[in-house]
Amino acid sequence: MPRTRIHNVSAAQWSANGDALGTRDLTELTNESFGANVFSAAEQRKRLPKHVYSQLRATVARGEELDTSLADMVAQAMKDWALEKGATHYTHWFQPLTGLTAEKHDSFYMPAGDGTAIADFSGKELIQGEPDASSFPTGGIRATFEARGYTAWDPTSPAFLLENPNGALLCIPTAFASWTGEALDHKIPLLRSMDALSSAAIRALRLLGEQAPQRVFTTVGPEQEYFLIDEQYYFERPDLVTCGRTLFGAKPPKGHELDDHYFGSIPERILAYMLETELELGKLGVPVKTRHNEVAPNQYEIAPVFEGTNIGCDHQMLTMQVMQNVARKYGLVCLLHEKPFAGVNGSGKHNNWSMSTDAGENLLEPGDTPHENLSFLFFAGAVIEAVDSYQELLRASIASPGQDFRLGANEAPPAIISIFLGEELERIFGAIAEGKTSPSKPGSFLGLGTPVLPQLPLHSGDRNRTSPFAFTGNKFEFRALGSSMSPAWPNTVLNTIVAETIDRLSGELEAQLKGGATLERAILAIVKDSYAKHSRIVFAGDGYSEEWHAEAARRGLANLRSTTEALPWLVEDATVKLFEKHKVLSKRELEARYEVASEQYTTTVNIEAETAASIARTLVLPAALRHLALVKEAGVERLVAETQELVESLVAAIGELERANSSHPHVEGLEHAKYMRDTVLPAMGAVREVADKLERIIADDLWPLPKYSEMLFIK
Repeated sequence: MPRTRIHNVSAAQWSANGDALGTRDLTELTNESFGANVFSAAEQRKRLPKHVYSQLRATVARGEELDTSLADMVAQAMKDWALEKGATHYTHWFQPLTGLTAEKHDSFYMPAGDGTAIADFSGKELIQGEPDASSFPTGGIRATFEARGYTAWDPTSPAFLLENPNGALLCIPTAFASWTGEALDHKIPLLRSMDALSSAAIRALRLLGEQAPQRVFTTVGPEQEYFLIDEQYYFERPDLVTCGRTLFGAKPPKGHELDDHYFGSIPERILAYMLETELELGKLGVPVKTRHNEVAPNQYEIAPVFEGTNIGCDHQMLTMQVMQNVARKYGLVCLLHEKPFAGVNGSGKHNNWSMSTDAGENLLEPGDTPHENLSFLFFAGAVIEAVDSYQELLRASIASPGQDFRLGANEAPPAIISIFLGEELERIFGAIAEGKTSPSKPGSFLGLGTPVLPQLPLHSGDRNRTSPFAFTGNKFEFRALGSSMSPAWPNTVLNTIVAETIDRLSGELEAQLKGGATLERAILAIVKDSYAKHSRIVFAGDGYSEEWHAEAARRGLANLRSTTEALPWLVEDATVKLFEKHKVLSKRELEARYEVASEQYTTTVNIEAETAASIARTLVLPAALRHLALVKEAGVERLVAETQELVESLVAAIGELERANSSHPHVEGLEHAKYMRDTVLPAMGAVREVADKLERIIADDLWPLPKYSEMLFIK
């Protein structure tokens, strides 16, 4: 049996470890583990003095400032809870500009001087930590010799425990800033943007006659797509280990053409993995709701219900970490790259976003008669205007090297930002723009042709999976986020641009009301004017079609196909003015993010290019030469000529790639990134093209890399 077949048999075998749900009776409250590892409101109520608990909850619910003099009591309660759970250490858990999370562990225990140790944790240690700020990406804000930075406790996101077979760790969500007070993370601008949107929305609600709400929250529910492959294949692929995606791989005979994987029966090992992942996430308070097979073979999805944006983004980073950790217990590796397999569907993170008041009202709930719901028309109109006015910035917020292989492909939204409203809402907004009235259609039902099946309530509009920004009932689904990225930055941008348009529309509403217009007349006039100017962003057709590209260009919509085209919009004058106005980011903080993103693009592509050259020269080329010797020995001239030509093409392509890798221009930032895009990536593509042809003709037992047909179909 060829070597690869032996590996396939080994990879297909597994045995249940019984670590997940098992046979516990989940009707017993003692067996319910949701939130067990979270220092939650319920846990705080049990352990904190009433006045401390009340102020802490007010901070969470209304954004009120927390009296730091109470921090010692919170720290003591948090420490006692963590020690009872087996935690020996704590960390300030933060999200630097790497796109990952970071942590430095400190022990609770200190020597007591008598040969023993005592556990201690002060309010000062809870509130502030001090990691090295110059060792993280800063975009020039901190030089190597300027090391000081601070982590600051975020009381709105509860502390949690990460369990390990040998103990536990108390994680305290924190913000990360430089010694100069500038944001070096994703949490600070996200919290600022939430404050900006809340202020703008409360102003609008007051004009709309609503006095009760004191704060408006944005909510998210990110749907996470991912691949699972057997770890044996993963560690035999240097490109997966180093880059997170395959740099070589011929299209398999079967992909997802039969549509048999999507929503199919979940394989036993995968389901066991999912159950344990959900159990661990449940302990951390992550409200996971949905699991299913995705479109591509060995691709899956996990999705939570709505949460406040800050906690939802923290939970999303935890979700990715837990998914990757648990996978190894099942002999699997979880791949979060946006395009781990060329020619196969990539993975995104659908960001379901809405706005809600502290009284529980969803501001994007149209109700049964959206044409009469003035509040909905106002806020939905503000979102439409925001997305059109700042489409390039929104595209830049989801830019990354991995996204460049995904956006615009068959499974992903195009790089052109557009909004899908659905037939009913598009008709209503269109009628308002034309100065007409268009009553909502009464609810209807879908009959299925047999009395044994119930009639189904029919939604007012179909869905459009090709739309990057779609209205889906009572929320907008920003579908274009990449699977590996933190949702914090795209949500920061979304919150800020919507805050700006709400503010602008509120100013118009205020002026009209002062001029004597009725509320209804004023709102309809404002929505009419706004939608007439920004309806070009609304599109209900096939976003994958070439016709849409031409139509979008005619409408004047941006088509930023690559990261290098999108990133400059982070530092456009209009962007700087917008973020400084709402106190979300300063010009220097924006420029830092631009520099970090440009450098990360260059570095990522360089790592991929060096890896591709190494694999091609040391693995693919030797296999091709062995196969060439084999066919020469067999004396089959036709095969000799075919293989010889491909080998010579491969040698030439490797030479070009190695020259591209060693000939970087002496430029920095975006110019260097453009070199990687225009010179290095095409050279990588040329090597891959030849290598993938060789994969199809080289003897199976000589080919050095696991193939797509193995990695994607061994469950």
